[in-house]
Amino acid sequence: MYIQDAGDKLVGKLPPSRHHPKGRNPYAHVAICVKGRFGQSYKQIPDERIQEVMDYIDHLVENPS
Repeated sequence: MYIQDAGDKLVGKLPPSRHHPKGRNPYAHVAICVKGRFGQSYKQIPDERIQEVMDYIDHLVENPS
């Protein structure tokens, strides 16, 4: 799955957060960012938008925040 691969690439790359004293979960980060950007969970986004979602996930991997 594309989101899982992105999470794998982000392991140890997300900056620390006081809200996550035990470390940040990169898999949850990707899912939450996708939901925030598209207003729906990745499972609810229409298939016609898959390339847009994948491009956004690539952006998240290239720009960890």
